[in-house]
Amino acid sequence: MRPAGDITQLLVRWSGGDPSAADELMPVVYSELRRLARGYLRQEGPNPSLQATALVHEAYLRMVDQNVNLGNRVQFYGLASKLMRNILVDAARHKNAEKRGGDMLRLSLSKADRIIEKEEIDLAALDGALNELAVNWPRHARIVEMKFFGGLTIDEAARVLGVSHATVEREWHFARAWLRRNLSR
Repeated sequence: MRPAGDITQLLVRWSGGDPSAADELMPVVYSELRRLARGYLRQEGPNPSLQATALVHEAYLRMVDQNVNLGNRVQFYGLASKLMRNILVDAARHKNAEKRGGDMLRLSLSKADRIIEKEEIDLAALDGALNELAVNWPRHARIVEMKFFGGLTIDEAARVLGVSHATVEREWHFARAWLRRNLSR
């Protein structure tokens, strides 16, 4: 495994317009992205709607299609978490549209310090709640996204957002309480 500095150099090259850097980056970050994706999908149940490989590849393709300007690996994983969230929510909506009232895509929130009391949550409901949270508290919603979908720590989220550890921790606690109240209805 290459050190974080190597990842940062590849990201700087990629942001600077070097397309070969994106090709070099994928093998370096692939295993970590797959680990994150497997974690989300393992909690989905015995019949996940996506495979970890498909989730990683789709997120990476979306990232390559965007004009990214990422300065370090934490920002990279922050963007990857946002893209994985979008992909999972799109898959949940597609699955729900097919079944109309059938099984919802659910994920366990145990890794995200249990936002609500239920062990599992409807991913589409979480997405809607995060969008509502973002109306008044966009940074709070971003923190939930980075921790839940990206697996970032408080310190890593603080670096991405350019704020202190204490600020992220305080806003994370607020966001969890807000989501618990809104998702429990």
